[in-house]
Amino acid sequence: MNLADYRSGRHEAQFEYQSFLPEPIHHAWIVSDPQILTLNSEADRRLGELNAFAQLVPDIDFFISMYVAKEATQSSRIEGTQTNIEDAFKAAEDISPEERDDWNEVQNYIRAINHAISGLERMPLCNRLLRETHEVLMQGVRGETKRPGEFRISQNWIGVSLKNAVFVPPHHDHVPALMGDLEKFLHDDAVMLPPLIKIAIAHYQIETIHPFLDGNGRLGRLMISLYLASEKLLVKPALYLSDYFERNKTSYIDHLMAVRQGNHMRAWLIFFLHGVAETARASAEVFKAILALKERIERELMPRFSQRRQDNAHKFMRQLYARPVIGIKGVQTLLGTSTNTAASMIDDFVLHGILTEVTGQRRNRLFFFEQYIDMFHRRSE
Repeated sequence: MNLADYRSGRHEAQFEYQSFLPEPIHHAWIVSDPQILTLNSEADRRLGELNAFAQLVPDIDFFISMYVAKEATQSSRIEGTQTNIEDAFKAAEDISPEERDDWNEVQNYIRAINHAISGLERMPLCNRLLRETHEVLMQGVRGETKRPGEFRISQNWIGVSLKNAVFVPPHHDHVPALMGDLEKFLHDDAVMLPPLIKIAIAHYQIETIHPFLDGNGRLGRLMISLYLASEKLLVKPALYLSDYFERNKTSYIDHLMAVRQGNHMRAWLIFFLHGVAETARASAEVFKAILALKERIERELMPRFSQRRQDNAHKFMRQLYARPVIGIKGVQTLLGTSTNTAASMIDDFVLHGILTEVTGQRRNRLFFFEQYIDMFHRRSE
């Protein structure tokens, strides 16, 4: 089917409302639009550059945790939470009671990403893995009573009520077949589509199917990263699109609705591919800045520690790239030292300008690796 002939689906009459039944996507596609093909090439090139940087950065897995935290906070923010990157690294006791629900959702998202990425070593990207990931995502948070890890067996909707919904997904009887069609589409090599265009279509489709009672948006955005990892388009999971979607939230939602209401798949693909190119470029710039920061700290600051403390200082420094928010107890646990030794290490890191105390408290103080955190904030603006 030529992209220009795409039809998104049709409305079905239900009792006192209409649901939207999307067309299956597991079929031949012809995409010959010059603008889309050019954007796809640009996005591919940017992904290649990001891959190159990801292979240059030593101890890359330390830095990936920041990308995961950023994805978790930005994807959850689209759903209305207010947790930021710094909060994501705080312990539960450091979060105020009124912020605890949002914080828990972000923590679940981080766990879900890590579970899903490791799950790809056991199985392909499939409905089973998506259900497992959804179960982790919804465990113990708002929505935990809405069948975590199970496709819905009742109608859901987007909006204030079913009768006044902005969008009503397909009736639940269609969900198993539609999700089976989606899974086949992702894995069928005979569907001759560039991978980025394939996952753009798949993301639209899962958001439209809305297969779970809650958590569909977060899982659908996570599926993008899982697909890139499963197809080996990235050597490390360092590209997440939720920041782009959150900064362009209105356009993101409008483009998805425009496909359903007016068959505007072309416009959605352009929006999506532009986001991949922009996000990959920004992520490569972050890696470049990380390398420069790491080199400066190792050249100028680490030699200031005595020979006796070098090993612990380097161990602590590596950990800060993975968890840039820490307290004295955290340092004590990490280094296996006394409270006084941990406090002394933190004092030296503050003195050398690596850490900044942010709580203003005398006890249970927290320290931020602000230069590093700011690199990720800048890409959110």
